[in-house]
Amino acid sequence: MAVFTLPPEMIGFFKHHIEYVTERSVDPDRRAHAVVGEAQRHYIDIDHFGENPFDSMPRRWNDAVEKYTEDTLQKYGILPWHVNVMMHRLTRAFEDEDVDRILYNATHIGHYISDLCTPLHSTKYYNGRTPEQRGIHALWESRLVELYADTYNYFVGRAEYIDSPLDRAWELVEESHAKVDTIYMVFDSLMVNLPSDVVYAHEMRGQSAQMTYSRTFSHAMHEAMKGMVERQMQRAVKSVGDFWYTAWVNAGQPDLYKLERRSLSAAHRRQLEREDRQFEQIRQIEERPNPR
Repeated sequence: MAVFTLPPEMIGFFKHHIEYVTERSVDPDRRAHAVVGEAQRHYIDIDHFGENPFDSMPRRWNDAVEKYTEDTLQKYGILPWHVNVMMHRLTRAFEDEDVDRILYNATHIGHYISDLCTPLHSTKYYNGRTPEQRGIHALWESRLVELYADTYNYFVGRAEYIDSPLDRAWELVEESHAKVDTIYMVFDSLMVNLPSDVVYAHEMRGQSAQMTYSRTFSHAMHEAMKGMVERQMQRAVKSVGDFWYTAWVNAGQPDLYKLERRSLSAAHRRQLEREDRQFEQIRQIEERPNPR
C-alpha cells in the first residue's frame, strides 16, 4: 500500500516491482533467525533505560554509545538507528541508479519502519508482563490483523518529505511506546471480565489444529482498542512512503522511468536464492527470551 502514496515520478517503478516489494518484505524477519546480529534491528526495549527514557536516550548513535556502550544498545535493540542506516543505503542506491539495491533496501527499510509502528517492539515486556499475558505480541500484530485487515482503510494521502529521518524514526518509536500501557490494560480487563472458556480456541493451520485466541476474544480486543491496530498500520503505510520519497529526493530525484523495465540482475537473483536456502536451513525458530 505504501507504493500508492508515491508521486508519479516514482510510482511506475515501484508498481512494476510491487510483487518483489511485497514478497521480499518478510525477509528481515526470516534473517533474524538465521543471521547473528539481525534480531536486535527489529526492536528497542526503550523502557530498560529508566522512567523517562526518551528524555535520557541520545538520538545520535555515537552519543548513545558513549553514554550506554554499544554492547548495551545491541542487547536492548537498535531499531531507530538501523532505520537511519538503511536510509543512507537506500539514498545511495537511488544515487547510483542501481535497481537491485533500490528494491532490496526499499523493501527492507519498509519492514523496519513497520516495526517502528508496532508498540510491542518498543518494550522489554514485548510478549507479556506476566505469564498470563504471554502470547499478546502475536495477538496484537498477527491475529487481529488476520481477522480485520480487510476492513482497514489504507488510503493515507501522498508521501511527504522528511527533514530528519532519524528524528522521525524516534518520533514513531515514542508514539508507539505510548500505546503499550493501553494494550496491557485492555488485555487484562478482558481476561478478568470474559469467561475463561472463550479466551482460546483451536483452529486449523495447514494440516494441524493450533490453539490461538478465539474470535470472540479477538473481537473484544479489537473493539476495546478502538482502531489502534488500523491506525498504526496506516501510520506504517504513510511512513514507508515518506521515507522512500525522502531518499529519492535526497538522491537528486533520479529518473526512475528509465529504470522501470530494467530487470533484476542475475547476481541479485543468485543472492536471493542463497538467502532463501539459508532461511530454509533453520529448523527451530527461537524468539527473544522473555525478560520476566
